[in-house]
Amino acid sequence: MPKTILITGATDGIGFETAKMLVRDGHTVLVHGRSRNKLDAACAAIGGKTQPYLADMSLSADVVGLIDEIKQDHTQIDVLINNAGVLKSPQTITPEGLDLRFMVNTIGPYMLTVGLLDLIPTGGRIINLSSAAQAPVDIAALRGGHPLDDMNAYAQSKLAITMWSRDLAAQLPDGPSVLALNPGSLLASKMVKEGFGVAGNDLRIGAEILYRAALDPDFADVSGRYFDNDAKAFGQPHADALVTGKVSAVVQAIKATISNLQTT
Repeated sequence: MPKTILITGATDGIGFETAKMLVRDGHTVLVHGRSRNKLDAACAAIGGKTQPYLADMSLSADVVGLIDEIKQDHTQIDVLINNAGVLKSPQTITPEGLDLRFMVNTIGPYMLTVGLLDLIPTGGRIINLSSAAQAPVDIAALRGGHPLDDMNAYAQSKLAITMWSRDLAAQLPDGPSVLALNPGSLLASKMVKEGFGVAGNDLRIGAEILYRAALDPDFADVSGRYFDNDAKAFGQPHADALVTGKVSAVVQAIKATISNLQTT
């Protein structure tokens, strides 16, 4: 049965390639991007059943607006793929005073997911893009207390999304499923080229695992787990993601940051 699938950051890279695979099989893909020109071009190139959604994931108001717009248009989202991510930028502090990497890679996806939960059925899937790069989370930095260098911010943000994936899965024992997934290291994305100066490996490596995670029966009962596509298997994330106290502290910091954003 055709599904409705939202992919953030789908105007290029892994998200774009995954969208092409999904529409080819008759699914409806909600394509998110932050540039109107790129969004329109991506939907045209993807073809099939696509719908464009414009939002800057670094701005809390845009995330809220995206939630509202999707709810106006849809009564059900079968799969949410939180793919949008950033490593480097000329401006790494958002207008709201947060590190760009934490906002785009961790906090924004949490806001979006919680905001859309009532549209995702118990049999649905939430797929969060993690990374092989994971580092202990500096909670003060997550909350905007002080800046971090690019790689530290990125690695911490990816552990943080892995942590909240496990926490949310525990809160949803009846579903939907919540999976954190490393799509593969050094794939040929714009982020890899900017961050590491290398061409990278075939993007289809990442797109194929996202396609499987979204649809395959093998990924139907994996909520709370972590899939490492470098190893082609489920595995263990950074050890901090397995420590209840550390996970709770990070999730509470995310919630407090969102609360602060919504009251200022």
